[in-house]
Amino acid sequence: MSDLVTGDAVVLGLRPARLPSRALAILLDLAVYVTAYVLIGVGLTLATASLDAAAQAAIAVASFLLLLVGIPIAVETLSHGRSLGKLACGLRVVRDDGGPIRFRHALVRGALGVVELLLTFGTVAAIASLVSARGRRLGDVFAGTLVVRERVPGTRVMPVPAPPPWLAGRFTQLDLSAVPDGLWLAIRQYLTRMNQLDPQVGAAMAARLADDLVARTGAPPPAGVPAAAYLMAVVHERQSRDAARAFHAAAAAAASPVPPVAPVPSITPVTSGFGPVPASAPAPAPAPAPYVAPAQAPRAGGFAPPA
Repeated sequence: MSDLVTGDAVVLGLRPARLPSRALAILLDLAVYVTAYVLIGVGLTLATASLDAAAQAAIAVASFLLLLVGIPIAVETLSHGRSLGKLACGLRVVRDDGGPIRFRHALVRGALGVVELLLTFGTVAAIASLVSARGRRLGDVFAGTLVVRERVPGTRVMPVPAPPPWLAGRFTQLDLSAVPDGLWLAIRQYLTRMNQLDPQVGAAMAARLADDLVARTGAPPPAGVPAAAYLMAVVHERQSRDAARAFHAAAAAAASPVPPVAPVPSITPVTSGFGPVPASAPAPAPAPAPYVAPAQAPRAGGFAPPA
């Protein structure tokens, strides 16, 4: 991961592209550009056969600069860092702050790419990419850019194992309001990976997480219940409560009738001999003060978690 910091001090976790993927993208781009250069070069040679040698040389140099330097710069500028090869490999050129590149970035990359990629057959670019911590070539260093991976493999979310049937509904009265999100995340990560851990290490980790959970809930641990089974049952209870709360909220929103809109009474102005006198509307009644529930004192559990 690369910690790129934007102008708003936001850290972006991006994955820099390494040498194999970058080399494949460059080879695809060069194959397209060289094929177009050869085809157009043959056409220009046949079309300029009647000209002198100096004119043919000037046309050959112009076509080389246009097709192998100008076209790549234009493609990267218009596509915001996605050439054909990078698009096929899932790569993209971005600035050091994670933003899209502009013409000046593509110009510096293209100008140095002639030396790095074409004149030295990619040797300088390969060495610079291997030495750089983020896989950047000299064109990226001078342009202030970075090639990152846009397509990353997705992580499959593993479900939490179901608790034993004899623990179903045993923790319905447990107070889970004081359990922080960080502890829930640690418990979930342990439950989804406990089969991959060493048995002794997994048992010690389960006991420590269960002790932290017992300390947060303020209830004594159930006798004879393993720590891993206790964690499964409590996580299952929390998921059941969240699902029931979401279901009741959706049902209440669907069943609530739409209140009718009261018609606004029309006010007829009072007229006199001296002209119309605007009728003053009655002062609106003050809105009732919102009800504030009294703060409850925290529960004093007095339970010390087991060592």
